[in-house]
Amino acid sequence: MKDKTSGAYDLVIFDWAGTMVDFGCCAPIAAYLEAFARRGVTLAESAARADMGIAKADHVRALLARPKVAADWAAAQGRAPVEADVDDLMGDLGVLMRDAAAAASELIPGVAATVVELRARGLQIASSTGYTRAMMAPVLVRAAEQGYAPDHLVCANETPLGRPSPLMIYKACAELGVWPLSRVVKVDDAEAGIAEGRAAGCFTVGVAASGNSVGLSLAAYDALDPEQREMRLSGARAALLAAGADAVIDTVAELPQLLYAR
Repeated sequence: MKDKTSGAYDLVIFDWAGTMVDFGCCAPIAAYLEAFARRGVTLAESAARADMGIAKADHVRALLARPKVAADWAAAQGRAPVEADVDDLMGDLGVLMRDAAAAASELIPGVAATVVELRARGLQIASSTGYTRAMMAPVLVRAAEQGYAPDHLVCANETPLGRPSPLMIYKACAELGVWPLSRVVKVDDAEAGIAEGRAAGCFTVGVAASGNSVGLSLAAYDALDPEQREMRLSGARAALLAAGADAVIDTVAELPQLLYAR
């Protein structure tokens, strides 16, 4: 594991849904399921979660390429999916994602306090997301009202490639004047975001409990019995470590202890 002394880092880049807001990363799932249902396709939640973290248009392409989804699409639409269907679905998803994200924009417990502590230690705070900027607009307002306003934001389609490429991280670092990349911490709940951090050479931290792999709202997560909770957490931790995470925490509330423990 990389050095975690108090002077080791200059910047933390956080994902949004499942990391800072929307415990369980539920908003995108609801939007995907609704958009496909409007076209006669019943999308499994497991399929919708499989490629979470990449840009939404790329995620739609990945879904349409899945054999089961492609077969169901052909049965419902009378033909195989084509690229024009990506644009059509994104036309619905723009509104669906924006509204779902706005409704699920409550900060995950501990987020605001973590950001305050990191800033007190002199770190800049950046963020990146698979949402477009239009989808993020209401989330930014609600997050700021709750005490979280990052110094920088990169949204999907603002770099030539999205996750798992490191270009969103490069953009943030270039515009904030941060280097080398070893002085950057990337925090994400999705495997694509972990791969992004690793590709950039950051210290990369996975978030298990609040993220896509567990996939439960805070209320549903709290309702689990201890054995069920540990089983889900174990699977999420294993997936994030397999994707290349340097460390895995349950929620962002644990990040300062991870970075600055003596």
